Amino acid sequence: MTTLDEIRATVTDPYLTYRQRVHALAGLAENLLEPPAVSGACRAAQDCGIVCDMYEGHAPYRPRYTLPDYGRLLEQGSAFLELPPAQDLDDALAHLLIAYANVPSITGYPVYFGDLDSLLLPYVEAAGIDDDALDATLRRFWRSLDRMFPDAFAHTDLSPVDNRVARSIFRLERELLQVVPNITLKVDPEKTSDDYLLDAVRTVFACGKPHFVNDPMMTSDLGPEYAAVSCYNSLRIGGGSHTLVRINLKESVLACSNTVDSYLATVLPEHLELTAELMEARIRFLVEDAGFFESDWLAREGLLSLSRFSAMFGIYGLAEATNLLIARDGRAGTYGHDLEADDLAFRITSHIADWVRERPMPYCAGSGGHALLHSQAGIDLDVDVTAGTRIPVGTEPPLHLHLRTVARHHRLFPAGISDVLSFDETATRNPQAVVDVIRGAFASGMRDFTFNLDSNDFIRITGYLVRKSDLARQPGARHGSDLLAAGSVAASHVDQRAVKRVISGESGAGARR
Repeated sequence: MTTLDEIRATVTDPYLTYRQRVHALAGLAENLLEPPAVSGACRAAQDCGIVCDMYEGHAPYRPRYTLPDYGRLLEQGSAFLELPPAQDLDDALAHLLIAYANVPSITGYPVYFGDLDSLLLPYVEAAGIDDDALDATLRRFWRSLDRMFPDAFAHTDLSPVDNRVARSIFRLERELLQVVPNITLKVDPEKTSDDYLLDAVRTVFACGKPHFVNDPMMTSDLGPEYAAVSCYNSLRIGGGSHTLVRINLKESVLACSNTVDSYLATVLPEHLELTAELMEARIRFLVEDAGFFESDWLAREGLLSLSRFSAMFGIYGLAEATNLLIARDGRAGTYGHDLEADDLAFRITSHIADWVRERPMPYCAGSGGHALLHSQAGIDLDVDVTAGTRIPVGTEPPLHLHLRTVARHHRLFPAGISDVLSFDETATRNPQAVVDVIRGAFASGMRDFTFNLDSNDFIRITGYLVRKSDLARQPGARHGSDLLAAGSVAASHVDQRAVKRVISGESGAGARR
């Protein structure tokens, strides 16, 4: 329960800006309420760390993630915001900034800025402006995004088809080196040219953005109107996710003494149901008690629709759970380094995916009345447990073995999955090799491909980016995500990922199969 000491500590915390203190105080006020009612078994599973509500707050009064249909806003305007339809590029940029300031999410900032190249391209083409004028206009807008919404979870997506707006965004990213917005490039093997991908790869070399998603796989799962937002969270545009509740597979295994078969048959289903119970309680509170979809302007004006919403069923700690079960059965081997362990890990995720697809979830019409499975990328409070289905930081095998281990999990996670690869400076001398790796990864079944360059100022934490130099700044950091990043670096050592070289011949080194 929140105490006066916690409130006093927040209002006097020198590490928080004014807005960060206001957001933190709102969370403390919310947590004065009792959380949505669940069974004693569910509450016990939370208390012992098997089930985690991601600290979303005791009274969910806004969805965790909202993905408004900004195209509809530009086309029809907004009665709530007193905006007419956008007539030109200046209108479009102003309308979007005004809308962003009124979009709710768990972070207090919008997690989705729209697919900005697709939204703006018709206005750019109608204006007939050259690249210099386009860059100048978008530069002001791009600075506004970072200064007005200083949170690294704020995200835009770019089309798989090469276009002038996306190219301008890449140029500005390399010039401005901003944290916001995070960026996803949708990649289609047929529609996305090598030259376009090369430009994106060179942008990653400079600022860690964008990361890349397998557009055909995402479209197959979510339809063409989807976006990746925040930390690799894939959802339908015009909808979102009510909540994200996750199960700690490491703690689930530690809570029992079962061997593999009995764990999968008895203990795991019980813990999955407790996770689903908490998820359902939070969804019902948001929809039925808080009445978000009846009261919020985005829903009233058709920019959000309950029919396009889902909920995210997250897992993490797969590596530790696998290694514990392998050892319990008296076998050697660890996840990412042993075929038997890797097979067991895939058996676990397949079992969970089947279970989640069968378990009904209320108000999730956007995903057929069921939650969407998500490989949760971790938070700053996670200690001695690996994010999602990733291989533990610092123990990652060579590149081709790393990809081979994780790729087969990706098709099971329609709401997003991620593996962060760290490349050394050799990649900058052969960007085409990185393009080839991305294409090969998607051809092998990966949903998402993300890499850091070890030598630049940016580091990808869970799915969001921070500048390394910002982690050493004085109190009052402008980006609230810097505070979370510092915790993740300290607890999970995400700055110590095994660095990979992109060179020929490496595929023969250390191969195990």
